[in-house]
This record gives sequence, C-alpha cells and structure tokens, in this order.
Amino acid sequence: MVQMSDSQRWFVLTFILAFGGLLYLLAPVLMPFAFAAILAYLGDPVVDRLETLQFRGWHLNRTMAVMVVFSGIIFSIAALLIVVIPAVEYQIGEFIDKLPSYLNWINKSVVPILQKYLGRTIRPLREDQLLNLIKSHWQAGEGAAENLLQSVSHSGAVVVGWVMNLVLIPVITFYLLRDWDKLMAQIHDLFPRRFAATVTKLASEADDVLGAFMRGQFYVMLALGIIYSVGLWLVDLELALVIGMIAGLVSFVPYMGAITGIVFACMAALLQFQDAMHLLPVLMVFGVGQSMEGMLLTPWLVGNKIGLHPVAVMFAVLAGGRLFGFLGVLLALPVASVIMVLLRHIHERYTFSGFYSND
Repeated sequence: MVQMSDSQRWFVLTFILAFGGLLYLLAPVLMPFAFAAILAYLGDPVVDRLETLQFRGWHLNRTMAVMVVFSGIIFSIAALLIVVIPAVEYQIGEFIDKLPSYLNWINKSVVPILQKYLGRTIRPLREDQLLNLIKSHWQAGEGAAENLLQSVSHSGAVVVGWVMNLVLIPVITFYLLRDWDKLMAQIHDLFPRRFAATVTKLASEADDVLGAFMRGQFYVMLALGIIYSVGLWLVDLELALVIGMIAGLVSFVPYMGAITGIVFACMAALLQFQDAMHLLPVLMVFGVGQSMEGMLLTPWLVGNKIGLHPVAVMFAVLAGGRLFGFLGVLLALPVASVIMVLLRHIHERYTFSGFYSND
C-alpha cells in the first residue's frame, strides 16, 4: 500500500467532499446518466463475449455487438411495458372483483375458528368499508398515469425534461456500451503511476463484489421471478404473475424473496381455493425455486464471488435514498461495494501493523 503525505490526504479528502456536494446538487440532472451507466455495466460482459464469438471466420465488431445487446435491452423493456404490466393489472383487477366472496368466506369460516381457539371476540371484517377503501385506491392507481400526464401538461419545462430523460437514457446507454473499455482505460490512466497498481487492485475487487450483485443477482432475480410466476400459474393461482414477480424482485436479500412469496401466495391460495390442501402445491413451487437458486442459479450466475451482507445491502439502499433520492438508490450498491473493499484493505493493513500486533 502506497503511503501518502499529509497534503495529499487533505487533497483527497477535499476532492471527495467537493465531489459529494456536487453530486448532491446535480442529482436531478445525473439521473439518466446513472441509469444508463448501470445498464451499460450490466450489458458490457455480454458485449465482450459477443466480440469473442466467431462463425466461419466472421465475428462481430464492438459496435455491432453493442447493437445486438442494445436491441435486447430495448426489446425487454418494451415487453415489460406491453405484456407484463397489463397482465399484472388484469390479475389485480380480477382479485378485487372476487374480493367480496373472499371476505364473506373469511367472516363465515375463518373468524369463528379464530374466536374458538383464541378465546376472545374478533370483529368480523366490514366488507363494505374494506371494499370501498381498496377500490378507491385501485381506481386512483389506474388513473395515476392519466393524472400524471394532466399535471405535467401544465408545465412545459417538466414535459421537456421528462421527454429528454426518456430519450437520453437509451442514447447514453448505447455510447457507454460502445466505449466502455476505452473509458475504463482512460480513467485508469488518470491516476498517478505510483497509485495505479493499488487502484487497479481495489477496482478489480470492487468489480467482483459489484458484479456479483448487479449482474449475477439481477439475473437470479429475473430467473426466480419467472420460475415462481410459471410455477404458481401451473397450480392455477390467479395472482401468479404478481406474487412471482414480487418474490423475484425481493430475492436480492437471501431468503427474503421466498419468505415474502410464500406468505403472499399462501394467503392468496387460501382466499381463492378456501382449502388448506392447496397450500402444498404452493410450498412445492417455492421449494423447487429455492433448490434451483442454491444448486443452479447462484453458482452459475453469481459464482463464488464475495458479495455484500444482506444488512449492508438494505442499509446502503435506504441511506442512499435518504441522502440523494432515487439517484442515491441507483448508486447505493456501487458505492457500498467500493466502501466494503476499502474497509477490507484498511482492516488488512491494521492487522499487519505494529499497533495491532504490539511489536
């Protein structure tokens, strides 16, 4: 580890504070750049692999490989907007339409059992009040997009900014993907040569940690969401897509996705089938999903890379959102991975120091 003088330490500290203040002030402007950088970071390994593929002596150059990956990203986002969101809205709407019969079953079958075993009077659910509350919120959610468009239409600047962000994200993503390796090399060349080896080592370790969560865990989350959704659909659960996707999204914290999915799926199965025997297929779906995650998905997509502790992940996301809003949420894991690598090296230096060993 290279030693720094006092003046150099003050310079680094001043630079970090100034950079943090500038980041705080420019947070709204940096949003499309941060989102595009995350997409480029996720897509760069795929582009690199496509560049290495050869077919009868012909191979893709960097720009063509970027166009293939970029088209895949655009297609995935379009499929999400066109297929998944309307399907989720339909399933939730169907659930709300059948909610009166579910509530009536709870009042007639579940409430008496609870009163019998708990030994106290439990008030039946007020169907009219609960239905009005849920339907009012659902109707408000259905009209959210319309209300948003109406509100932003009163401000030309807001409309222009919103459209510019939508246009900038794919454009910036394309150029970052195309020039990613060049940008990394240029950033490496900016560091003083005496620090270059140390910075390269730290950056490599940070990339291993960050890649395990932002690349590997992203693919694991997507795969688990599909597995849970298809499995719950095969057992005829009406909210299969909603619960499956929620469980997949929450699975970046170990076991949290399965626990959340089991709770929601069991509640939905009890309401829909009104029979405890239908809980067994639901539990089997999540059992298969957890087995595939442990034996196949995580070893294949994440590997043996050391990731962030689940508590550190949650703290980083909450702290980033509190300090910098949605931009902080996007940057939480990259910053947390770098901090963890730095802390690891500080701990290593501390354990080898004379102060620790008392030499």
